[in-house]
Amino acid sequence: MSLSGKTIFITGASRGIGLAIAERCARDGANIIIAAKTADPHPKLEGTIHTAAEAVEKAGGKALPLVCDIREEDSVEAAVAAAVDRFGGIDAVVNNASAIFPRPTADTPVKRWDLMHQVNARGTFLVTQKCLPHLLKAVNPHILALSPPLDMQVKWFAPHVAYTSAKYGMSLCILGWSGEFKGRIAANAIWPRTAVATAAIANVLAGEEAFKHCRKPEILAETAYRVLTKPAASFTGNFIIDDTFLVSEGVSNLDQYSVEPGAELLPDFFVPDDSTPPPGVKIMNISLTG
Repeated sequence: MSLSGKTIFITGASRGIGLAIAERCARDGANIIIAAKTADPHPKLEGTIHTAAEAVEKAGGKALPLVCDIREEDSVEAAVAAAVDRFGGIDAVVNNASAIFPRPTADTPVKRWDLMHQVNARGTFLVTQKCLPHLLKAVNPHILALSPPLDMQVKWFAPHVAYTSAKYGMSLCILGWSGEFKGRIAANAIWPRTAVATAAIANVLAGEEAFKHCRKPEILAETAYRVLTKPAASFTGNFIIDDTFLVSEGVSNLDQYSVEPGAELLPDFFVPDDSTPPPGVKIMNISLTG
């Protein structure tokens, strides 16, 4: 199934994983709504909604860059209205935007708790709710979130209760929607087995020196693309680990997604213990939090 002519609403698509997903979908000729906050260049972060739009057009798609703060209902409503006015509907929502601050309870300011929950869980709910009337009219509608499997182990919560609860809030939305919209709208989540070379790694977690032990955002872009082209009526309620899914799809060369092919890879948060890496994938025996 092609995404040609389909309209994909992607939050946080000005850079990183969101932009990679936008470019991959654009290669089919999709219409991409770039819903993000960065309209002007940021001193520490590459990319704006306008540079992302240029990349989408170059890849073969049509782009609509929109300044959108997914914490604000009016902002989301205006972005959805603009998307529908431009392209006539919305076929898929990719809830990619996320805030991260993985710190212990005593070291987490309440404003950080608020930000993570407003962007991650609340933002995912709000964007999807406002897109819902249009998804219900689409031929093969999908809701996708960049959120982890619901692996309820203490080890995922104890180091950073605020961050984990915010990310799992996104996954709980997907779990609920897979039942609420079963047979009508697909609801799935994708998650990386390993760290991905993005600003979060460089600025929040491990620094740029860790990039050689990361994968490129393109591994999640390919995963998202393949999910969005599945039949919505039957492919739903899945919490997908990127490399395992791609191997099941017939992708044999996972090294193409490594920043440094052959290097050991830094494991991401929240990957269940029973999720075995595909053959040949070497995972470092450390965690992002040290």
